[in-house]
Amino acid sequence: MSTGGNSSASPVMADTQGGLGLDDHIYNRLLRERIIWLGSDVRDDNANVICAQLMLLAAEDPEKDIFLYINSPGGSVTAGMAIYDTMQYVQPDVGTVAMGMAASMGQFLLSSGAKGKRFATPHTRILMHQPLGGIGGTATDIKIQAELILHMKRQMAELTAEQTGQSLEKILEDNDRDNWFTASEALDYGFIDGVVQSAKDVTNPASK
Repeated sequence: MSTGGNSSASPVMADTQGGLGLDDHIYNRLLRERIIWLGSDVRDDNANVICAQLMLLAAEDPEKDIFLYINSPGGSVTAGMAIYDTMQYVQPDVGTVAMGMAASMGQFLLSSGAKGKRFATPHTRILMHQPLGGIGGTATDIKIQAELILHMKRQMAELTAEQTGQSLEKILEDNDRDNWFTASEALDYGFIDGVVQSAKDVTNPASK
């Protein structure tokens, strides 16, 4: 998880999904099902697209759930926090589903979904660790950057503790180094509310 983002790419859906080559109409079709896809690292450009999609779907139907599907190695903290804030800002519940990997900021967004609506597929791997950031420049710059990283670490740990039900002390201890979880371990820890094998378990969680 890095403290910066890359805003050089054009915010076109196909270009913001890690170069997978999927056409725009596929993502548009998913949007009609109120599904947003994060399938790459978290950057300024795709965060802007995801925030806009959340706002659009909320405006279309403020009562119907939105689902954010995540297969991401993490990325920019600031870009990720823009997505997080928008998830909290919109009226509909935003559920989350991890497929493949939810690492770093991907993990944070996964556990930020609406309570009771956070899921992972059985073979997903989840990584929690503290924010990373390159430090350089003058002594004053280094001090400012170090303080910023420490602030972000504390802020995200407090939010993660609230999301998981773990104590702040445990979160700070567990995210001090890379900490990988299986889907079942993530369920026990409180990152997610269920391990799902079928789409119907996501759309109708009470039927699991």
